Amino acid sequence: MKAELYIARRFAFKTRSRSKPTFIVMASVIGIAVGTAALILTLSIVSGFASIIEGKLIRFTSHLQVRQPDDRLFPETRYDLERLKGTQGIVSASPFLELNVMLRSRSNGGASENVVPAVIRGVTQEEARRFLSSATAAAGMLRRDAGDPVPLVLGKSMAEKMGVTTGDRIMIVGMGGDSGKPKPDSKASIVDLLSSLDLEVARVAGLYETGLNEGFDDIVVFSDLRVLQERYHPGQISGYEANVSDLRMLPSISAGVYGAMGYPFYSYTVYERYANLFEWLKLQKNVMPLLIVTITVVAVFNIVSTLLVLIIEKTKEIGMLSALGLEPGSISAVFMAQAVMISLVGIASGNLIALSLSLFEQRFHLITLPEKSYFIKHVPLQINPADYLLVSVGVALLTLLFAFIPSRVAASLKPGTALTV
Repeated sequence: MKAELYIARRFAFKTRSRSKPTFIVMASVIGIAVGTAALILTLSIVSGFASIIEGKLIRFTSHLQVRQPDDRLFPETRYDLERLKGTQGIVSASPFLELNVMLRSRSNGGASENVVPAVIRGVTQEEARRFLSSATAAAGMLRRDAGDPVPLVLGKSMAEKMGVTTGDRIMIVGMGGDSGKPKPDSKASIVDLLSSLDLEVARVAGLYETGLNEGFDDIVVFSDLRVLQERYHPGQISGYEANVSDLRMLPSISAGVYGAMGYPFYSYTVYERYANLFEWLKLQKNVMPLLIVTITVVAVFNIVSTLLVLIIEKTKEIGMLSALGLEPGSISAVFMAQAVMISLVGIASGNLIALSLSLFEQRFHLITLPEKSYFIKHVPLQINPADYLLVSVGVALLTLLFAFIPSRVAASLKPGTALTV
């Protein structure tokens, strides 16, 4: 072992005076460990939150949709579907139909009515099975004999608002624009308005829950595409939806779909459809540089102050080493080595603390969140080795950089001055 490393280890971790500098060193190690753990946990929470919300949004709908201007309906053709499926990067594609309606239910034994706006989304059997986590709900939605009520799968929050559960019957109230009947103009009488209403009995075939309440679980209702077409718009669809093999290539694939389909079709991605939510997620990540700088500065000043205290405590020892012939550069190396040792122990401890707390929270979910506000029930922690490595390397480099100042202070002490202190 080199002499500088040996002296640095003795200075840092061995009690050599009545003031016990080892306590100061341990306080510095704890400070670096806590700062490192806090920074890693912050990165894990932000990354986990963004990943979970983004995953929910992507699973809720398709990766991209193909529609016509003004969201008008158009005939479903095998030719258009094959052109979409043939675009490079597309792995699956299917038609869908959306209806804007009102849903009405009776609760408390029929004493009161609940009316809510809804978007009924008609999907194919394959899409229903992919999206709905409950196989029973998917089977119930797709199973319908002639004359049976329209099967609907409601979001859990909508079902609670309407006071219904699986098996209950509700009323679909649609306007002429969605039912094929002509829309009444602004001067139409109340009789014309009522005659334009399209009423249909529906059955709650099941419930789903994504945790995305506002604008999702509380408004979107799923049904079978063929049932909606049969009842409302034979052979008509709102558009095609498709999934891609690589989300990173989604913008270029969307452009390729537009080129393949041509006018009057246009395509847009899930990131464009829910741009406000994805911008919100980016805003969460934009706070990270400020947190990294703040915690890192605390760790750096921690190590600098510790080394300065050690220099004061070891002033006589420094003078003795200089008198024995140890060069200023070697004395500086001693304190630089001390900084490295202290930071490495603190960083390793911080990594261990962060990993232990992350695994514990992932296993037991002790910290809960209001799902209506955060879209999730528990604190999301994503264990990413890159975050651990980034934080560790960053703290180590900055510690080594700023430790140069106190190490030069120690090297500049004169033997005569140091020994007489």
